[in-house]
Amino acid sequence: MNAPVTHTARASTGRSPKGSNLIANRPIDAVSGVLLRPGHECRIDELRPGLADYLRRRYPSLRPDDYIDKASIEELRRQSILDLLREDRGELTSIENEVAESIASRETLTENPETEFDDRESLGSRVADLVADFGGSWPFIIGFGGFLALWMIFNTLIGPRDVFDAYPFVLLNLVLSTIAAFQAPVIMMSQRRQEAKDRLRSTNDYKVNLKAELEIRRLHEKVDHLIQKQRRSLDLAERRETKSNVGAAGKVHRVKPARVTSSKARSPSLRRSITVSRTELTQ
Repeated sequence: MNAPVTHTARASTGRSPKGSNLIANRPIDAVSGVLLRPGHECRIDELRPGLADYLRRRYPSLRPDDYIDKASIEELRRQSILDLLREDRGELTSIENEVAESIASRETLTENPETEFDDRESLGSRVADLVADFGGSWPFIIGFGGFLALWMIFNTLIGPRDVFDAYPFVLLNLVLSTIAAFQAPVIMMSQRRQEAKDRLRSTNDYKVNLKAELEIRRLHEKVDHLIQKQRRSLDLAERRETKSNVGAAGKVHRVKPARVTSSKARSPSLRRSITVSRTELTQ
């Protein structure tokens, strides 16, 4: 891990002779050994369990009460995510690295393929899309069918001297072949652009799904950590309450009843009630 760049001073000996993690009441970065600025420190035991365990594996000498710079936690988080992905997928690609970087920096990863393609779209690309859209629509089929029908009717009904494309309509076949020869490559250009857009969309979906999977895993880990922490707090509160109840009960047993000086205490029934009360208190 790289040393944090936000430190203002470096401790001369790293730790004090007694192993303290403070110098002049200022926390020390347990990794780089530098003094931390106020508000830039974070205790090891305050990190989520997965990140704390990863840090202890890299630095076995760390203690739960040691401090680390908050600026280095993002890099630590990124490295832990990369190691986790390497364990699951082996060699990582640029997509996995980008996902890990976005999680560590808390940046948005979603992209709009339409916007990216529109920004770098040329005039030829727009024409290819228009030709492909129009060539695969019902208006084109109906309009071109009407054009062919008019062509054949006109060259069939008029006199033989006035026709410009008599049966079997050789000129019409030439026109159709020319249109097909130009239209096919244009449609293929549009299809290639659509395939590239689909690949970008699928890559974006993969990155978003991978990030969501990792974030959900981290969220489950945080929730489990909070549940365990609350359970320990509840157990401690219950033990304290039990001790206080036991102490209060002991004090009640040790209290002696006050001596009755009234003349009514001389009656036999009152004496018997006082005796019973003393017996209950001493049990």
